Amino acid sequence: MPPTTAQPIRVYADTSVYGGVFDEEFAVPSRVFFDRVREGRFRLVMSAVVLNEIRSAPKQVRDLLDKMLGLAEIVNVTDETLVLQQAYLDNGILTPKSADDALHVALATTGGCGMIVSWNFRHIVHYQKVPLYNAVNVLHRYAALEIRSPSEVIENEDENL
Repeated sequence: MPPTTAQPIRVYADTSVYGGVFDEEFAVPSRVFFDRVREGRFRLVMSAVVLNEIRSAPKQVRDLLDKMLGLAEIVNVTDETLVLQQAYLDNGILTPKSADDALHVALATTGGCGMIVSWNFRHIVHYQKVPLYNAVNVLHRYAALEIRSPSEVIENEDENL
């Protein structure tokens, strides 16, 4: 029997990961993450929210996004996405001031991603918030979502991290 090839994990990368490529603190793991996308280990998912947020970013970040567009699947904001975003807010995971962060998580969830990666440790990749997002997801009949930083999802045995 021939070996089976696993499908790459569908990963939603929020805006912070694109900018992270050009931030000294986050550059190496962010670059390695996008290298893994180019290698086909991850299937990149993005949204109009990411596209809109990056419109006002420095040119080098916009250029990176343009390069990654050809490798990405775009998920749209739907009514069910907005319902899930509101559920996160109603359950006190985030305040309305951080509604866009809730929208990123909702887009990853309703878009069928297995994971969202972010450098946003305050509103997304936070040890207290991750189980709350997933509790709301399960209540709304979605699968639990892996919520990680890029450094957590790259294999770094050969990397100088």
